[in-house]
Amino acid sequence: MATEKRTRSPRSRAARQWPSMAEVATLAGVSSQTVSRVANNKDNVDSATRAKVLSAMQELGYRPNTAARALVTGRFGALGVVSFDVGRHGNARTLAAIADAAREADFSVNFMGVRAQTEAAVRHAFQHLMLQSVDGIVLVESQMLDTPSLQLPPAMPVVVADGDTGHRYPHVDFDQAHGAHSVVAHLLGLGHRTVWHLAGPRDSFAAQRRAEAWRRTLTDAGARVPPLIHGDWSAESGYRAGLGLARRPEVTAVFAANDQMALGLMRALHESGRDIPGDISVAGFDGVAEAAYFHPPLTTVHQDFEVVGRHCVALLLDQIEGRTGGPTTRAVEPVLVIRSSTGPPRPGTGA
Repeated sequence: MATEKRTRSPRSRAARQWPSMAEVATLAGVSSQTVSRVANNKDNVDSATRAKVLSAMQELGYRPNTAARALVTGRFGALGVVSFDVGRHGNARTLAAIADAAREADFSVNFMGVRAQTEAAVRHAFQHLMLQSVDGIVLVESQMLDTPSLQLPPAMPVVVADGDTGHRYPHVDFDQAHGAHSVVAHLLGLGHRTVWHLAGPRDSFAAQRRAEAWRRTLTDAGARVPPLIHGDWSAESGYRAGLGLARRPEVTAVFAANDQMALGLMRALHESGRDIPGDISVAGFDGVAEAAYFHPPLTTVHQDFEVVGRHCVALLLDQIEGRTGGPTTRAVEPVLVIRSSTGPPRPGTGA
């Protein structure tokens, strides 16, 4: 019986070829120059023609050649963002605002998260983004830029958000000192003899500046400066600190360096039977939307992260487009929002 032998010939798979500009032009019934103008977002194309070209691009799956476009326009049309901790409320809000402002300026955003807070990690993040052909980079909350040995690429436009740059780079920051002073002054004005402080991590410039302003405000007022307590920005660290503070009868007011730690602190006080604000007033910092719905609603310092993100993109575009002579530092002033988590101390309490 004859056995049929089947041989399997290899399938030839041609590399995928992306549609060309000429193919888009043919489908849309326009010239290649018109397709180029649409691809580069030029404004000398009427709306009906633009719609036809965009429809043809979508139907064919056309992808613009960013390298070729950069030769014509001088731009790649992308901004890079490096952030150490995207999980933090402020960083996440700033990143969202950067993306919104970039989109309005016809730029995309490439994000690079950095876990290790080391010079090597920062340099690697910048190198990675530069390989992605970005026009400029925003560094969000850097703990490393004041280190003299860290050298960022000199030809790359850089803006720093929420970090101490030593004025080496254009930067955008909140007036942390003003925000911390306003909340401590508010608590002292209510009659508290002093204010305890639950600070953020020791390696955070924002936490350092808030703690320095807290200490200075107490000193200027002639108030006792209690021992500084450190958390890690998390509600859990606030809860642990709150369990200890709840056992100290002399504590009548606490300023937490962010709202998440204030939330954990308040839970610990509730569980320990301490009334807020009757026994202990609590204030936070950041102004998260949920702060208005804490129990009781939290007095906090509101920071407008959207404004910070937009300032970052504006400063970056100034560098990319060669605009000089404008300000390279922009400070955003936070606003104290007073709610019912703070009030006067009980008569005869405090130390």
